[in-house]
Amino acid sequence: MVKKINLKESANSRGSDTVDGNLNALTTVFTEFYYWVTIVIMFLIHVGFCMYEVGASRRRNHMHTLMKNVMIIPLVTVSFFLFGWWIYWAFPQFPLFGGLDLEAGAANLPWSENMATNLDDRITGVFWAAFLLFSWTAASIVSGSVIERIRSSALWVHAVLIGSVFWIIDAAWGWHYAGWMVQYLGYHDAYASGVIHAIAGGYVLGVLMVLGPRIGKFAADGTPRNIPPHNPWMLCIGIFLIYTGFWGFYAACNVPIISPEVIGGEIVGTTWTATNIYLAPTTLSAITFNFLMSLSGGLMAAYVVSKGDPFWTFSGGLAGIITASAGNDLYHPIQAMLVGAAGVVIVYKLHHWVEKKFKLDDAVGAVAVHGYAGVVGLIMAGFILWGSPSSPFEGYAVITPWGQAIGAVIMFFVLGFLPGWCVAKMQSAAGVLRIPEEVEMQGLDYDENHAYEDEKAAIIEAEKAHLAAKVIPAE
Repeated sequence: MVKKINLKESANSRGSDTVDGNLNALTTVFTEFYYWVTIVIMFLIHVGFCMYEVGASRRRNHMHTLMKNVMIIPLVTVSFFLFGWWIYWAFPQFPLFGGLDLEAGAANLPWSENMATNLDDRITGVFWAAFLLFSWTAASIVSGSVIERIRSSALWVHAVLIGSVFWIIDAAWGWHYAGWMVQYLGYHDAYASGVIHAIAGGYVLGVLMVLGPRIGKFAADGTPRNIPPHNPWMLCIGIFLIYTGFWGFYAACNVPIISPEVIGGEIVGTTWTATNIYLAPTTLSAITFNFLMSLSGGLMAAYVVSKGDPFWTFSGGLAGIITASAGNDLYHPIQAMLVGAAGVVIVYKLHHWVEKKFKLDDAVGAVAVHGYAGVVGLIMAGFILWGSPSSPFEGYAVITPWGQAIGAVIMFFVLGFLPGWCVAKMQSAAGVLRIPEEVEMQGLDYDENHAYEDEKAAIIEAEKAHLAAKVIPAE
């Protein structure tokens, strides 16, 4: 029988005004500050996404690219506050193994005392915000692939759905200590290969299948044309900021300073450490080894397989991390490097095959770097970690290839591709998905954001003044 626990209640019990000694008080302060710092670091992921997408887009679409990314932040934040956070706590056993947990959900509704200024609750706000930054990441993954041809309003609908509904359902199922996928499938995804990346990659694949390629991407015979990045410098700096933000991402996937009794006695002895999202013990030292080794394996493999292509080399580092993320709490550093490298070779080849076969225009390679890498990473973890505990709780299934493969299908196809494709189909039928051809030709900045109207007006006035000055008055 698994003991039912509540992470936030456990943390908050140490955060009340009547804390039980200096150690509990220090634990509460550290936990609150720990999550707050990870949130600040993760914010750099979205600075990086903005720079990366602007670097990849063409000049006439820069302001539109920035605007659609910036507006993801308030839209996903508000919707995640209103209902996304409730889904995480209410859905772990839904729909097959007990239904909705209305008691846990009620404590995380917008009008709950936990969801506001409350001096007796020092944890909920920062824990909520850490998950919110994961939501921004899922939405921004979708944003990059569809640049230069999607309507802003259509993208924002997808951002809210992936950021506050679909990814948080899969987090409840496979990234909650009591999630049914963890209990019955032995699903293990410590740093979100599937929970964030596979689902976002699958979702954007569904959207792209309906949206279609940019004008000029494919020749008359179907051969894909390369549309090079507008600004390689900005693209490179953007991806390095994403790498930096991923440090915070990895740290936020851990739960700091959890005492043994919180884990139902599974950890023996007096231990003050961090745990992974499933409450199994880990350390920041362990993930530092594996983060850097999987990054390095991805970069080296991408450089070799792409024959030194800068765009794919930069992206390969990220793909290496994502591939290894499912098992990076348990891998040896050499395993992390090899998994990252192997994953990059697979997703690079798969990206180009799909592009040519299905005429798929993924502008920044997000389906491959996030979606394919996430799926490959889950399946590889199933073989490498076969038989290892998925969780410290007694009675949970162990990690297996079939459990991870089923999990990958649920993440990528069931909660990712199908919703993305269905919503995009409805938008397309209503005529609100893709911009008109003439707008795409002249650029979204001119049509939607009027970014250069003042500049054009000033140029016209200057030209008029210049011509007037050259007119020779009649004698």
